[in-house]
Amino acid sequence: MKTLVLRVNDTLYSGCIWVAGLSILTMTLIIPWGIFARYVLGSGSSWPEPVAILLMVVFAFIGAAASYRAGAHMAVTTVTDRLPPAQRKAAALLVQVLMLLVCAFMAFYGIKLCVTTWNQFLATLPSIRVGMAYAPIPVGGAITLLFVLEKLFYGDQSHRQVMRFDVVEESEGAA
Repeated sequence: MKTLVLRVNDTLYSGCIWVAGLSILTMTLIIPWGIFARYVLGSGSSWPEPVAILLMVVFAFIGAAASYRAGAHMAVTTVTDRLPPAQRKAAALLVQVLMLLVCAFMAFYGIKLCVTTWNQFLATLPSIRVGMAYAPIPVGGAITLLFVLEKLFYGDQSHRQVMRFDVVEESEGAA
């Protein structure tokens, strides 16, 4: 069972990386187009800025889930590093329980927010529903929740091959 869960989470993690990466790549292409259209063509497009903002939301919430699993999320450990081992372990457990609560909050209330705003449309992009724009919140919360549960039950998985690109690069260079 553990192997299956870890394999599924590896796939989910890779999907998060791809979604976040494609979001940032698309933003990198859209923003220069908006600048080019405004200053070179003389007629600014109305869609690049709102689309870039929506992509940033996707990047932030989906990328944060991947970052959490990879152990790359920002953490301030000044106090916990000075605790005795038993208290350090208790503090780590408390952090995971708090993460569970935050992720559950994001997923539950994010879904409520999406449902509540589903019949509204964005003023700048009338074909997109407001609820769809908020969808990365519950999706990112639910994915992070899965990664938190994985960490609670199976321990830290940030050492796995799927998250260690630097190890892959070093081994390829040695060949």
